[in-house]
Amino acid sequence: MTPEAQKIADADRQFRLALLQATETCKLKSVACSGGKYDPTPSSRLAEPPPRYNTARMNRHDGPEDGALADRCLTGGLPEFGAATGSFRRIVQTPGGISIFYDVGQGQGWQRNIVMNGSPHLPSSIRQWYGDSRGHWEGNTLVVDVTNFSAKTNYQGSSQNLHLIEHWTRTGPTSIEYVATIEDPTVWTRPWSVKQEFTRQSEEANRFYTEPRCIEGNYGHPGLMRGARAEEIAYKEGRGPHPATKDNATDFVGVEDDPLQ
Repeated sequence: MTPEAQKIADADRQFRLALLQATETCKLKSVACSGGKYDPTPSSRLAEPPPRYNTARMNRHDGPEDGALADRCLTGGLPEFGAATGSFRRIVQTPGGISIFYDVGQGQGWQRNIVMNGSPHLPSSIRQWYGDSRGHWEGNTLVVDVTNFSAKTNYQGSSQNLHLIEHWTRTGPTSIEYVATIEDPTVWTRPWSVKQEFTRQSEEANRFYTEPRCIEGNYGHPGLMRGARAEEIAYKEGRGPHPATKDNATDFVGVEDDPLQ
């Protein structure tokens, strides 16, 4: 990463650690508080906006955008290399274009259309959550150039300047090689690539491909915010602890890695 990108990432991490400082997570020196320290007094930064647009989970529910993308039934978008709960793609090729349907996580999927008519990218003033995909063929390889990401996109610190070049190559009757080259000179010192192999499901498995419906977030996220308001009222009335002393961001069963990494 570039020095500036490291600085922004560190500022974001320190902000999230500050919101955790009064919790048992930091008191017990959990890996989730790595780099932070315990302080029984809630941080004075509780009311600050995050240093960059929030896509991860923070220990606060003051407004809808305090929740993680998954809490809001949104996905991280492209590039997509497989969520913790698995991900699948259905690729539909027509004479005039290609569509890829992503089934990610717990219903946070999306439809992606790749323009194949040789037209240029959208004007820079038009930004999209999954970018603007323009494809062409190089032999038997589909090459897709993706730009025009939204400033609310966040892939490892990259947002509106994210640029992807994808190569999709059929390597056998049931296999596809996917290579994504990732570039953003404001975040990384040089482009870097990731390669994955995809295996086709059986025809039986492909018969049904349901529309993703993230009902968990649609119902759950308002509940999280309402619960936060109830905790604040209880604290003001002397019926409960300060909400900032409870870890609602990283305190999940089975946490083995650093969720803020």
